[in-house]
Amino acid sequence: MFLELKNLSVRFGKRAILDSLDSSMDSKALGLLGPNGAGKSTLIRTLLGFIKPSSGTAFISGKNIRKESREIRAMVGYMPEHESFIHGLSPVRLLRFMGELCGLSSKDAMERAHEVLFYVGLGEARYRNVETFSLGMQQKVKLAQALVHGPHLLILDEPTNALDPAGRQEMIELIQDIVKNSGSHVILCSHILKDVELCCNDVVVLNKGKIILSGNIDDLRQVDEKIYDVRIKGDVNHFISELSEKGCQCSLSERDIIRIVLPPNEKTRLLFELAKKNDVQLRHFYYKKSSLEDVFIQALEENKEAPGVVNHAGLSK
Repeated sequence: MFLELKNLSVRFGKRAILDSLDSSMDSKALGLLGPNGAGKSTLIRTLLGFIKPSSGTAFISGKNIRKESREIRAMVGYMPEHESFIHGLSPVRLLRFMGELCGLSSKDAMERAHEVLFYVGLGEARYRNVETFSLGMQQKVKLAQALVHGPHLLILDEPTNALDPAGRQEMIELIQDIVKNSGSHVILCSHILKDVELCCNDVVVLNKGKIILSGNIDDLRQVDEKIYDVRIKGDVNHFISELSEKGCQCSLSERDIIRIVLPPNEKTRLLFELAKKNDVQLRHFYYKKSSLEDVFIQALEENKEAPGVVNHAGLSK
């Protein structure tokens, strides 16, 4: 189990920022979601030992954050959301310093600095001053410094923040490669739900300091068996007309995909019967599946109506 939360609470005065969090997580890549003020940053800082819990505790790979914070920091790589550079340093000098802080020898830290900078695509620029870098390059430096010591857990806080589409794609591909090919577990905290969907297996949603939803993303994305996306070979307009006569709601996308909403009492069989009747071939046929955004919004809406309800779909594997 790489992360366990045991009744973890953090209070600032009378206000509960984290309220009795209990969960066990063994995901290779975990997305941490929630609206502004939900407690995501507080949870990360608490896990890193920057904030002392008011009650309860957490374990990272069996190590207690209250008692073994030094050991935890040695095994965790942290990519912060905001700029955290030592001005006047080149990336290779910065990474060497960070590697030494994590316990590497000077020689090993220098070797790792070169290796990681080439990995993130900054090999040719590794001797330039970090302050001369573009935002996308600076984000890569932040990722590199988190990776330099080969962490067991990599915490990424808004890694694609403010990046242009090309830079965002490069960062996503790096994260996907880390998840697939490294030995590191990843916690990805992001406001961009698509990034979490692309990189993570599981998700935890915080709201007002509580876990309101957790589980495997594919399991949480519900299938709606009344809505279908269909592509056909045949007379599209006539087929839509036939469906409409049977009470179906139809819309045609620019890619010639027909979205069909069946009436309450109809079964999927209706679509195949009408296709056969009209000599239409069904080339693509699949249920509409909820996006992670749909799941996220639904969880927040349900939490408004019943704040005591917590939906755990089971993260332990």
